[in-house]
Amino acid sequence: MRIGLFAVGRLKAGPEKDLAARYLDRFAKAGPAIGLEMARMTEVAESRASNSETRKREEAGLLQKAHPEGGILILLDERGKALDSEAFAAMLGTFRDQGKRDLTIAIGGADGLDPSLYDKADMTVCLGKLTWPHQLVRILIAEQLYRAVTILSGHPYHRV
Repeated sequence: MRIGLFAVGRLKAGPEKDLAARYLDRFAKAGPAIGLEMARMTEVAESRASNSETRKREEAGLLQKAHPEGGILILLDERGKALDSEAFAAMLGTFRDQGKRDLTIAIGGADGLDPSLYDKADMTVCLGKLTWPHQLVRILIAEQLYRAVTILSGHPYHRV
């Protein structure tokens, strides 16, 4: 299963970008052995529209263009379902085992995600009840993707 990340906002060179890249590289190297591969990282600039509703609608349009037809769409949102790392790994494993070919994880911009996306999403997941800047969310989800691979493959990286 090909996994893509879609993020509103671009990471500038620096420690956040380096750390996210490190975990995505680990995921890309370890994932194929268990049927998970890093497909793409799509970054789009935040919309410059004058109001938040228009910005969210424009950003949603960019997400819909980047998301493969028929693929699984997971939104990251503080109102989503809270999963621990093992449940997150199990979710990815279930989608993979069901023969799903593509999965996109979407990170919204400063205004959040457009309401129309929630109807199209297969799942909405939160990384905790706190609001995180997209730079940190990118690191958190990259690490969780790598952690999921280690859990699914029985690697000792994940300790409880």
